Amino acid sequence: MSAVVLVTGAATGIGRLTAGALAAAGHTVFASMRDPEGRNAALAENALDAAARDGGDLRVVELDVLSQESADRAVRTVVADAGRLDVVVHNAGHLMVGFAEAFSAEEMARLFDVNVLGTQRVNRAALPHMRERGDGLLVYVGSTTSVVMPPFLAPYVASKSAFDALALTTAYEVGRFGIESTIVMPGPFTSGTEHFPNATRPADQTVTRAYAALQPLMARNEAATSALFTPGVDADPMAVADEITRIVALPYGTRPGRTVVDFTEAAVADVNAVAQRAQDGFLTRMGFGELLRVRTGPAAA
Repeated sequence: MSAVVLVTGAATGIGRLTAGALAAAGHTVFASMRDPEGRNAALAENALDAAARDGGDLRVVELDVLSQESADRAVRTVVADAGRLDVVVHNAGHLMVGFAEAFSAEEMARLFDVNVLGTQRVNRAALPHMRERGDGLLVYVGSTTSVVMPPFLAPYVASKSAFDALALTTAYEVGRFGIESTIVMPGPFTSGTEHFPNATRPADQTVTRAYAALQPLMARNEAATSALFTPGVDADPMAVADEITRIVALPYGTRPGRTVVDFTEAAVADVNAVAQRAQDGFLTRMGFGELLRVRTGPAAA
């Protein structure tokens, strides 16, 4: 069954791949990005041309996750054009690379604004529509870095950990209204996305120079990450888009709470299983076990 899907951060990388894959699978996809008629006009046109070649229904909508007004307007556009909104793929995000001390609190706050609060803004725009219908799916593109934490990415790791916590705790609440949630946890990709090329570095060069002894380690961080990949395995971010497409296609009530797409064999799924057992037991002992299941049927609306 085809769905109406809104993908945030769909101009490049995993968002772009996911929007294209979902459209090719027969879904109506709204690929959102900032300024699609200006700075991202070429990217928007490329996405539309690719969908047209594949015969998919992909439409571009403007959405800046830093603005609640923009998120509200984007969701209104989707509902007006397609009649409903079934799935939101929370993909918009940014990367910061550098020594933790070198980042000012203000720089970190800007990253959290994109990676965490942007998700909250889009949820506040989309959830009223989903709650009214008693149906919907939230797909959160998280990161294995919320479990296995690499060095030299402190602001990013902290923000993705907060993103994961927000997704999980929101899932307990919206599940009472028939809304499913899946956290997709990609491992690292050193090619095929704009994450590392577009990463922000700290403005404070004085502190950065104070960590000169660690510069050689940070300089080989990307190569060290690539060395984790299983030999002969193509670490292609398209695998994340394919996994999201698979999850959207699953029957209602059968979608996983988490899934991992990782080519580094970091045992994140094993850690997730232990954490899930602990979390399930904790909520059950609190008397909130019902929050672990999505409510279905007329009572969900």
